[in-house]
Amino acid sequence: MSVSASRVLIASACLVWLAGCETSGKLGELLTHKPNEASTAVVEVDPASTGTVPDSQPEMPGMRATGQPGLLGSDPNDDLTLGKRHFRAADFGTAEKHFRRAVEQHPRDAEAWLGLAAAYDRLKRFDLADRAYEQALAISGPRVEILNNQGFSMILRGDYKRAREKLLAARAAAPGNPHVKANFDLLEDSTRRGKAVQ
Repeated sequence: MSVSASRVLIASACLVWLAGCETSGKLGELLTHKPNEASTAVVEVDPASTGTVPDSQPEMPGMRATGQPGLLGSDPNDDLTLGKRHFRAADFGTAEKHFRRAVEQHPRDAEAWLGLAAAYDRLKRFDLADRAYEQALAISGPRVEILNNQGFSMILRGDYKRAREKLLAARAAAPGNPHVKANFDLLEDSTRRGKAVQ
């Protein structure tokens, strides 16, 4: 099989996998419930589910469109693209490294800041995640993607009151958004069970 044909097959498989995911294909499989090694149960969340890394959205200030020459995210080997790839593979440490490089090179790119915040959330570095969310908000304002991810971040921390506030703001901005709904479902499940999200 030629290199070109195998790339098309891999790209097609990735697009199918990404169908249904946040902002243009990242939600995937939502939740998997598994018991923790300890005596309490946790809600385990697929790394590609809620609290995700957005694909570019040209209408969002500071969010750059992929596929346009010279823009961050147009090169398959730039730090933003590599950060997304590693994030979706649940390699959050490597994703953080690439997103950090991306924001250092492009400090006004909200997409890179949002990716960095999501990686910090998964590494449980919530202090750094909050800083990255603040940067994304300063660049693009309270967009649904940011509010939704902040809500997910609060769920990870067990701060259900703040999670509800962020998710209510996200739902007000985009009623019926399936990704916000998924996080509301996760919040309700976490609140009802009284269990941490892992």
